[in-house]
Amino acid sequence: MLNKTVGGVFPGKQPEDIFSNSSVPQVKQKADVGVIVGRFQVDELHDGHISLINQIVNNHRKVIVFLGLSPCKCTVRNPLDFESRKKMILEKFPDIIVLYIMDQYSDISWSDNLDNQIKIISGPKQTVILYGSRDSFIKYYSGKYETEELEQTIFTSGTEIRKKISNLVAGSPEFRKGVIWAVNNQWPKCFPTVDIAIIGRKYNTLSVMLGKRKGEPKYRFVGGFVNPGETLESAALREVIEETCLSLKGLRYLKSFVIDDWRYRSEADKITSSLFIGEYDGDLPQASDDIDELRWFVLAQSLLSVIVDEHKDMMYSLLGEYRVI
Repeated sequence: MLNKTVGGVFPGKQPEDIFSNSSVPQVKQKADVGVIVGRFQVDELHDGHISLINQIVNNHRKVIVFLGLSPCKCTVRNPLDFESRKKMILEKFPDIIVLYIMDQYSDISWSDNLDNQIKIISGPKQTVILYGSRDSFIKYYSGKYETEELEQTIFTSGTEIRKKISNLVAGSPEFRKGVIWAVNNQWPKCFPTVDIAIIGRKYNTLSVMLGKRKGEPKYRFVGGFVNPGETLESAALREVIEETCLSLKGLRYLKSFVIDDWRYRSEADKITSSLFIGEYDGDLPQASDDIDELRWFVLAQSLLSVIVDEHKDMMYSLLGEYRVI
């Protein structure tokens, strides 16, 4: 139910607008109300949008456009809010009705919600047709209204339009206002990271391997950001390989921490790291990626003076785990 194709009304893998730059056969007036469902996540209506909406406007007494609305704000696939898309459509077509339809987990619930909204706005005696392309919402719609599939011949990708726009930097105040609006309308983010305490016995003494970045005076646990689609465990193993060229024998979770990273100290967004303990497998470590130096340290309270400030709480917990303090 979550992974839909073209049409982009549902959550999950959100498809593109149902309206392409295409040749659409003349629509016969079969109903009082023509309903269009799409996302219109572009900076301006293209010729395909305009041609299609014109044909539906010319063949129905009332036209309603439902804009798919994601619960995620200002994302790559859904950068524009409802109001900005509504204004874009009404600038070209001031006489049509523009509403929103929330994305939902269930296709059935989504269909029921759409039917209820159409019923309220269309009236009890008016007939209705819903329009979509071959790969739009139609195949997932389970409501009571008639649907009509519109033929596509040339497809204009909203994804490609957004990619082109993302590479443009305009110098106008409107551009800067738009950037500020988008940034301030995102949900505050918590960036997940992982750090790994590599434990071994150096000279028969319990020790921990720490790394140093170039230009930093103190040492740190190896680690980094979790990539989208990774588990914390897989991210930890990947970071160890990338920064030390080691494959650990074992890995266990210890605790999570809010990291006082200097880059985010004055931001609403923050970093949370999960600390793992890994067992050294005896291979020869090699500093790599953003780690410039690797070094073994005896696991002792003195490590609190050599670790970077943002990792002190993690080191304190590690020492407590091994009852060093």
